[in-house]
Amino acid sequence: MLKEIQQDAEDRMNKSVASLENNFSKIRAGRAHPSLLEQIQVEYYGSMVPLSQVGNITAEDSRTLKVSVWEKDVAAVVEKAIMTSDLGLNPQTMGQVIRIPLPPLTEERRRDLVKVVKEEAEQAKVAVRNIRRDANSDFKELLKDKEISEDEARHAEDNIQKITDSHVKSIDEKLSEKENSLLEI
Repeated sequence: MLKEIQQDAEDRMNKSVASLENNFSKIRAGRAHPSLLEQIQVEYYGSMVPLSQVGNITAEDSRTLKVSVWEKDVAAVVEKAIMTSDLGLNPQTMGQVIRIPLPPLTEERRRDLVKVVKEEAEQAKVAVRNIRRDANSDFKELLKDKEISEDEARHAEDNIQKITDSHVKSIDEKLSEKENSLLEI
């Protein structure tokens, strides 16, 4: 029973860290990366679909993204969707190819992005700590029902704390990496 609770807590903590990594990938660090455009939705035959379902998104070079749409008629719709997104990008359409030059980040924008990244990391830490709290309350419930001894409960709580510490450390490392990539020019 204790092992299942610990394994469940660890799995949930891993998912929190993976979610943080996913959120970090959407925050641009001055380099062109296709994941920057993943959340953009395009109207395609009356329904909203992700941009990746109407064309290929690639990084042409470190400062330019390229979207190759599969149908020429969709290019104008894709261009408009990119322009109206909150990313502040100005696409240039040439037939079925849309090039999106990424402007260099200003120092002020870099500082703002660092604040956003720190907030994301803090939310991930809170999520990990909440998972620890849930696991510890499960241990206390088992102890109260006399299904485990006090020593077993204390040992299980120590293990959960070690797992929590390792995940918080991982979050801090990922935060440090992202901050460094945001602040490098």
